Amino acid sequence: MDFQLSDEQELLRDTTRDLLAHHYDAERRNQVIETDLGWSRQVWGQLAETGILGLGFDPLESGQLEIMLVLTEIGRRLAPEPVLHAALAPGSIIAEQGTDEQKQLLDEVSEGRLLLAFAHTEPGMRGATATVSTTARADGDAWVLSGRKNPVLAGDTADTLVVTAALPDGGTGLFLVHGDAVSKKGFQTFDGLRGAQIDLDGAPATALGSATDATAAIERALVRIQSALCAEAFGAMEESLRLTSEYLKSRKQFGVTLNTFQTLTQRAADMYVSLELARSMNLYAAMSISDGVLDPTIAARAKLQIARSGRHISQESIQLHGGIGITAEYPIAHYAARLTAIDNTLGSAQDQLGVLRGQVGDYDIAML
Repeated sequence: MDFQLSDEQELLRDTTRDLLAHHYDAERRNQVIETDLGWSRQVWGQLAETGILGLGFDPLESGQLEIMLVLTEIGRRLAPEPVLHAALAPGSIIAEQGTDEQKQLLDEVSEGRLLLAFAHTEPGMRGATATVSTTARADGDAWVLSGRKNPVLAGDTADTLVVTAALPDGGTGLFLVHGDAVSKKGFQTFDGLRGAQIDLDGAPATALGSATDATAAIERALVRIQSALCAEAFGAMEESLRLTSEYLKSRKQFGVTLNTFQTLTQRAADMYVSLELARSMNLYAAMSISDGVLDPTIAARAKLQIARSGRHISQESIQLHGGIGITAEYPIAHYAARLTAIDNTLGSAQDQLGVLRGQVGDYDIAML
């Protein structure tokens, strides 16, 4: 298996890294996430000009590996722009399921002029594939949706929502809803990003594609999103370990730098092991999707390891930094918050274990 990036992929990775590094350091990010919008439209425009906001819409041009590279750099810099949740994730659903007319929306999305959101998660929902309670009712040639979606990441600024809802005859459908047709209650998540509670009280909707059971398409979309979240988490972990290693090399105690204490360097080495486990599972998830295998079991395996590695690295990073590690001015605590948020998005580590437990019966017993 070839793990080498192509020249085009390396260029995409380096361009994204340079763009985000130019705009964000710890202080600048703290300033941006406290604005009313919570992210920078200037950066959003530059991401659009680079072609990042349209990744994956045309599988012949780009796919999950390119998305993995971009999300890794977003995680590394903790960039607050909702690239995944306001563009790539809902855009890929429209690209797969939409009519030719609906797919024209993707031009505006890739140009940064239209913001999307995927409204799937509902209050009390455990795991990504739970049954939704939001309902769809036919109204002539149109549809009417009723229910509550929360949290909807990037939902506070969405011009168009891709909404999942239960169909009258069974199954789950996908619908497009104009952002002005719903009630939005925006909020800042604990990791500094933005989301919203979306109330659909008889909101007019248009079926995405045909009004048939789209459970399989939703499942594929969730697998792609989980892979992208794994990539973002890996970038955050990698930077957390780098910052911690640099701190151990510079911070002095008893007249010597901390990296001279064997116990501390051993803990840093354990963090590196966790990082490499996360790296391999992140690649496994993205490469499987690129090969056309969108398997929820693989997504659960990857996200479980990412959650475990993220918890280990974030906790150790704070411990090895000491008191400065929990201050808002220093980036380590923000990386820990983002890793915790990713763990709890579309199912926590315990939820992923539940998915894997449900697959145990599909395997033969190994005899030694």
